[in-house]
Amino acid sequence: MSAAPLVGYSSSGSEDEAEAGARVRPGTRGCSRGQSPLPSQKLPVPDSVLDMFPGTEERPADDSAKHGGRVRTFPHERGNWATHVYVPYEAREEFLDLLDVLLPHAQTYVPRLVRMEAFHLSLSQSVVLRHHWILPFVQALKDRVASFQRTFVGLEVTSGHTQFLDLVSEVDRVMEEFDLTTFYQDPSFHISLAWCVGDAHLQLEGQCLRELQEIVGEFEDSQTLLRAHAEQIRCKSGNKFFSMPLK
Repeated sequence: MSAAPLVGYSSSGSEDEAEAGARVRPGTRGCSRGQSPLPSQKLPVPDSVLDMFPGTEERPADDSAKHGGRVRTFPHERGNWATHVYVPYEAREEFLDLLDVLLPHAQTYVPRLVRMEAFHLSLSQSVVLRHHWILPFVQALKDRVASFQRTFVGLEVTSGHTQFLDLVSEVDRVMEEFDLTTFYQDPSFHISLAWCVGDAHLQLEGQCLRELQEIVGEFEDSQTLLRAHAEQIRCKSGNKFFSMPLK
């Protein structure tokens, strides 16, 4: 496989919407007569009471500053779990060395670019599952991908593209079973290296991508470096992870 092409693209949402932490409701301390109550504090409502009146819970404000400026494409809602299916990529030291060269060069064009904390290749969009659907959904995925062989990926897939299309087809069939959004038509499979808030597609394409591609092509052993075994498929639903090994 030749050194994988670099691509710049924009997205309307964040794949890591699937991140979920403990939901915090505003609390309060009692105040004595004559004292002014704190403006944003309220008594918390017990879960047992909220469960009696579904749909009446106050939703916490989604502060994008806590997510590096990223904005969720759908809000938090009690009982809903953001879910994403992907192939994880375990970055070796040589890969990170290459990224240490690529990112500063790209930041000369788009200074707000931020390095990804983890690397993966998406097989689905981020979708919403009800909690009681999670285990049946994961089992359906396991049944669909049980017979797939491992293959190779690069920054943008230049070999194994057909196998990944087959994988997406099986994941899409599970999505359809649960009446969820399927993957993109004619997808380009890639591993994201960095991200930024806003659409910087025009700043990255052209001269910037050509220069970055030259860096990749000249990097020692780049053809071997940018190959990796896809050994498993992973599903992240809220804060839960499920792995499905590939043969």
